[in-house]
Amino acid sequence: MKTLIQRAESTHRLSEEEILYLLQAQDADELLLPAADRVRRKYVGDEIHLRALIEFSNICKNNCLYCGLRAENTCINRYRMDEETIFSFAQKAVQYGYKTIVLQGGEDPAFTTEVWLRLLKRIKTLGLAITLSIGERPFEDYRAFKAAGADRYLLRIETTDKSLYEKYNPSMSFENRLRCLHDLKKLGYEVGTGVLVGLPGQTMRSLAKDILFFQELGADMIGLGPFIPNPQTPLKNAPAPVLGPALRVMALTRLLLPDVNIPATTAMETLEPNGRIKALQSGANVVMPNITEGDARQNYALYPGKAGAADSPLAFREKLAAQLTAIGRPISTGYGWHKKKIY
Repeated sequence: MKTLIQRAESTHRLSEEEILYLLQAQDADELLLPAADRVRRKYVGDEIHLRALIEFSNICKNNCLYCGLRAENTCINRYRMDEETIFSFAQKAVQYGYKTIVLQGGEDPAFTTEVWLRLLKRIKTLGLAITLSIGERPFEDYRAFKAAGADRYLLRIETTDKSLYEKYNPSMSFENRLRCLHDLKKLGYEVGTGVLVGLPGQTMRSLAKDILFFQELGADMIGLGPFIPNPQTPLKNAPAPVLGPALRVMALTRLLLPDVNIPATTAMETLEPNGRIKALQSGANVVMPNITEGDARQNYALYPGKAGAADSPLAFREKLAAQLTAIGRPISTGYGWHKKKIY
């Protein structure tokens, strides 16, 4: 095991069987997580890149079985921000010192191409890098958004197991998801993707294939989080999640894609009080603070008990800064672009 991890740390290559072996080895973490931390330090440094998250709508046309925003969930208070409110949050992001915003929401039909083009052009005047997380769109939309100022795009594959994907995303097509990701790469976006770790029926081999998919795609950012069952979804009785497997997948992802951006996700902090710090010490280098305010902050309920939901955006930033100082990780003052290196 030690030799395998050392080889992954130096060559950034593992076969599917080797990844599978390390995922299944419960005693691998003692060597695996520090190795990922060393690779993170070598390739992307100690700085933490912050992305200010604006959750603009919890209305979604899709019916994914694991998601609290699913269309058939009638127990959620729905909301949709208007353009002026979204722009005002972008202005606040600048005031708080952020250089990047992430506009994230359900696939809300009210946000047409025209609406996004107006918003993107207006927000771009603030000097922000813009990340969109708005789901599947036609190629022409992606091209228009890029021209209007979008820099990055987050579109999680959730699982590369086609049968599992289509089981849990019944209104969606696995092939179309792949098409979107490849379109985004062709258009020159920094592309973020990722998976849920711990979906019912997911195998360790499936997770090994997920990691190799990130490599094949040439992803720029990879979000990995534990699946937390939502009581208002069909998967409400799924087994209780644990943090360990998600950290292991994240560490292996860092070893195989040493220069990508990897966030310490809110789901990790929700699962364990120090989950975010553990992630930052196991390969992660990004945090995405939520700067949404008011009822929307509580009602973007992907899963229950979301960490930090009761904090104000400013209080969260101050608390986060103290946590990062304590582990010797300064907050970056730049935009945090993916700086690809030869390895």
